[in-house]
Amino acid sequence: MRYKWSGILIFLVLCLVVSNLLENTSILTGFPFGHYYYTDGFGPKLFQVPLLVGFAYFPGYSAWVLATVLIGDIDRKSSAFTTFAVPFIASFGMVANDLGLDPTLSTINHVYIWEQGGGYFGVPFTNYAGWLFTAYVLFQLFALFLRLRRTDSKEEASAFPKSYYAQAIIVFAVVGLAYVVAYLSGSGDTLVTDAMGVVWHTRSIAEGEATVIIFTMIFMAALSAVKLLQRSAVATSISSETGSGETTAREVSPTLK
Repeated sequence: MRYKWSGILIFLVLCLVVSNLLENTSILTGFPFGHYYYTDGFGPKLFQVPLLVGFAYFPGYSAWVLATVLIGDIDRKSSAFTTFAVPFIASFGMVANDLGLDPTLSTINHVYIWEQGGGYFGVPFTNYAGWLFTAYVLFQLFALFLRLRRTDSKEEASAFPKSYYAQAIIVFAVVGLAYVVAYLSGSGDTLVTDAMGVVWHTRSIAEGEATVIIFTMIFMAALSAVKLLQRSAVATSISSETGSGETTAREVSPTLK
């Protein structure tokens, strides 16, 4: 509804192409994620990267929506700052989810192996720097597409009810809460060994993931929810004052559109 089928298909294609290109590059050269390789846990591969990995980037759309709530919509009239800021903030949302995902998939489930291990439960810092870079490239290309395309979604987006944005916020928060629930409901603790021979407790990994997620994903969802409620309150106030003829130019701020 917001970007039409053309926009969603472009976003999906960007997810598939950017992720496969940069992950294959990293497996071969170490840039941008570091040195790792995939086992057969994700099924068929395109070169060195499973086909499913590209689709795993697609839910990052919820991080994109949260970034537009915090910064603003992108269309042909958007400023250069907004066109840069939305992808930048959305990228951190993508990385936040990966902070809860990678230690389990890598160190515990061995879906992919970090050849030199890493300090974050067997995952290196370079992985998250690579995620930030890759997500930014993906989102920035999508932002440029929205900025340059002929169809302007500004009027369409402004007509959406707040529940549209609330859906993305709820989805983002629920994904984050899943890590917390997994930790609180889990009782077992086993030992796992990464590629460098470092031994980790699975219970500690779950606790670390839950702790990080609370202050990244859930914080971002909470911040977006507050921003959405703030806009609703301001809109209601302006509407009320307009009805009473008391609205001033200062109160109708362009930043609250």
